[in-house]
Amino acid sequence: MCLATLGASGARFEPLPDRYLGPGCHQLGTVKLERLSSDADRIELSSLGPLSCPVANTLAGWVRFGVDRAARQYLGSGIARIETMGSYSCRNVAGSSRLSAHATAEAVDIAAFLLEDGRRVSVKQDWSEGSSAEQSFLRVVHQSACKRFGTVLGPDYNAAHADHLHVERTGQGKSFCR
Repeated sequence: MCLATLGASGARFEPLPDRYLGPGCHQLGTVKLERLSSDADRIELSSLGPLSCPVANTLAGWVRFGVDRAARQYLGSGIARIETMGSYSCRNVAGSSRLSAHATAEAVDIAAFLLEDGRRVSVKQDWSEGSSAEQSFLRVVHQSACKRFGTVLGPDYNAAHADHLHVERTGQGKSFCR
């Protein structure tokens, strides 16, 4: 059902075999997501590894209805590519002994957005020092992510997130948006 929903969204992806990769680390029900759809075009993804199908579906909806539409409204151009810092990584949450959502392919780190007109809006450079339109765009996409994902962390959360938006499906029963 998840793969059918993802396919109906216009995403281009490949289902991946289940893999167990270490204590608590796995890639179960994952896909290799290559491209998403906007209202008008295709949106490429860079540096994205295996991602659980439910997270891929959530990402597809957020990109189409939250990110691309916000880019058109605030920046006057749609999204051509989203630059990520990856998805799956068998590791703990920084400074803790608890596994990260990345360890089960349930999270993505978003670094920047390349617009159709060639401009690049980076979380690291434009969150605080970009134009007012770029800053507004980044805050709107951050807030729209909070409506779809269980946990969303950005530059205002801590220094470890100064250069990306961390989005994950999990939220331990309630959403956490910072």
